[in-house]
Amino acid sequence: MTLDKFRPLANRVLAPFVSAADSLGLSPNSVSVLSLGVAGAAAAAFVAGTPQWYAVGGLLVLLNGWLDLVDGALARRQNAASDGGDLLDHVIDRYADLIIIGGLAAGVDSFALGFVAVTGVLMTSYLGTQIQAVGLGRAYGGLVGRADRLVLITIAGLVAAVVTGPLVAGYGVIELLLVFFAVVGHLTALQRFWGAWSDLD
Repeated sequence: MTLDKFRPLANRVLAPFVSAADSLGLSPNSVSVLSLGVAGAAAAAFVAGTPQWYAVGGLLVLLNGWLDLVDGALARRQNAASDGGDLLDHVIDRYADLIIIGGLAAGVDSFALGFVAVTGVLMTSYLGTQIQAVGLGRAYGGLVGRADRLVLITIAGLVAAVVTGPLVAGYGVIELLLVFFAVVGHLTALQRFWGAWSDLD
């Protein structure tokens, strides 16, 4: 299901946005920090928990993902790619994941479910970088990657703005999304682990 395979296409679409960021004198690191601020605003919208704010939060999550693409493309354009920039990008992405999913959980008063969901998300990302650390290359595969999550959160936010009641077993759109992340996040982490383990044998 992962959307990361479409990165080359996304990079072509990014060109005018990267040019605009470059002309404004923005650095890749400043775009990364900006993306974290957008993630915080999205979380605040989700905490509000009203239909209108869910829609706003969903769109802000989409913007967060877009900026996450822009910072890397901008680094390549400015020949500014560095280990430090890569580290900052990964740290900011993980904090953004925590903030956004925490906001979703707070908005529906479901912190236990949010905890299981966010640990699945973090383990998926951790396995991606840990697999790289043992020399197998960065792992983006699996059932659901970060790009998939951001798109799903965007869609859920927009749907939650219209569908406000419970759908399944008393769970609304946001709770069902958290259940999905809780289950599929851990399955994706295990899938990445098993693939890497097999490659190491």
